[in-house]
Amino acid sequence: GEAELLYRRALEGYEEQLGANHPRTLISVNNLAVLLKTQEKYAEAEPLYRRALEGSEKQLGASHPNTIGSVSNLAQLLQEQGKYDDAEPLVRRELEGRVKQLGTNHPDTLASVNKLAMLLKKLCKLGEAELLYRRALEG
Repeated sequence: GEAELLYRRALEGYEEQLGANHPRTLISVNNLAVLLKTQEKYAEAEPLYRRALEGSEKQLGASHPNTIGSVSNLAQLLQEQGKYDDAEPLVRRELEGRVKQLGTNHPDTLASVNKLAMLLKKLCKLGEAELLYRRALEG
């Protein structure tokens, strides 16, 4: 559609003007991936999410909030495709990053706890899922 064309043009412009790994370019990469995901074009979105994550790790560091956001985005995409085993280490990494950034009782951290618990339930890791659900409830 028209939106996708505009996102692609914006990304091309950022790549030409700022370079492939500039933080603004990586935001544009992520934005295009989000759009493609909403269109259920998962095969096109996944490499873009991976590119945004790798670029963010290089430019900002593994524990930067933008990098953790990229980890979260990729994990969510994988889960929507039923790739739960692939998503699990990313969701764990997201939780670890939120704890480091925000502390154990921050609402965003607790949301990540709940997210991991839901994923573990889907993976039939019920004991660990229950512990995480209780942790999320207790705050």
